[in-house]
Amino acid sequence: MGVSENIKHFLSNEIPSNVKLIAVSKTKPVETILEACKSGHKMFGENKVQDLADKYNELPKDIEWHMIGHMQSNKVKYIAPFVSLIHGVDSFKLLKVINKEGLKNNRKIDCLLQFHIAKEETKFGLDLSEAVEFLSSEEFKNMNYVNICGVMGMATYTENEDTIRSEFRELVHIFNQLKNTYFSNSEFKEVSMGMSGDYKIAIEEGATMIRIGSLLFGARNYTK
Repeated sequence: MGVSENIKHFLSNEIPSNVKLIAVSKTKPVETILEACKSGHKMFGENKVQDLADKYNELPKDIEWHMIGHMQSNKVKYIAPFVSLIHGVDSFKLLKVINKEGLKNNRKIDCLLQFHIAKEETKFGLDLSEAVEFLSSEEFKNMNYVNICGVMGMATYTENEDTIRSEFRELVHIFNQLKNTYFSNSEFKEVSMGMSGDYKIAIEEGATMIRIGSLLFGARNYTK
């Protein structure tokens, strides 16, 4: 099957209708993404700012672009005018920069707070106490150009399904705690977790967004 058929099959057979599919197009050329668009799917994720900006400029403007990688604060300005959702907000410093760029572009930028739920130290993310500290602050309450829509996390890269499941449960617990305490608004509703290797567990544990690359596009291209 081609990419377009893969996406149609995935949406029809692999995930429930209430779960959003972020097709991870990183390393894939524009032509492949255009082929993917023939399925009618419009949500794509990139993990590098430069690639995201380049593809935005080259591809149809009805695509909804998600920044799913680690975000450096000095690069926010390149995607602030158009990005649909920034998944990886892992510090208050970064959130402040996003708010500033939102003001410059006169748009409220949707974001997810990324939490460190994995055993691996190489993964990025907040811990709950850090998030609570800045969410309780006056400075956060006065931010008018960011919209916190939910949480994101990455499980440990392991064959142990019990570990993966417990980490996803931790993220859902954090989501519920934050929603009950800080975000009674209906816009705080997304739990972005699960990738090609663990998305089924993520859905079982309450994911509302999954980030899938290789199952849709095949192996990554490492030519860059």
